[in-house]
Amino acid sequence: MNTATDLAIRLRRASFNRALAQADLRTIETLLARDAILVAGTDSAVLAGRKAQMLAWRREFAAAERLLYTRTPDRIIVSAVEPIAMEHGQWQGVLASTGEPQASGTYTAKWRQNGQDWLIEAEIYLTLA
Repeated sequence: MNTATDLAIRLRRASFNRALAQADLRTIETLLARDAILVAGTDSAVLAGRKAQMLAWRREFAAAERLLYTRTPDRIIVSAVEPIAMEHGQWQGVLASTGEPQASGTYTAKWRQNGQDWLIEAEIYLTLA
C-alpha cells in the first residue's frame, strides 16, 4: 500500500466534498479529468466529460431543494504498475435545509495521477437507500 498516495486521494476527496457543500464549481472542475465519467446511482444516467458534469452540478446547486452530497472513502487501492488508484466508499445525500437523509449507497472512483495532482477519471454510484 502506498500511504502517500492513499492520503493524497483522501485529501482530494475531502476537497471535493467541501466544494460540493460550498457549491464551488471551480474546485470541482480542478478535481475532474477532462474525459471524466460519472454513472448515477439511481437511474444509471451517464455524465460523460468534465463539461457535462459541470453543467449537472450547476443545475444541482441552483435547485430550490438542494441536496448536499458527501462521499466517504472506505479504502483506496493503488496500482503498483500505473499512476492509477481505485477508491471505494459510502455516499449520502441530505437536504441542505434540514440535513434529512434523502439517498445513500456505495461508490467506486478511479483516480489517475496527472503531474502532482490526482484527478477523478470515473465514478460509479449505487443507490441503496
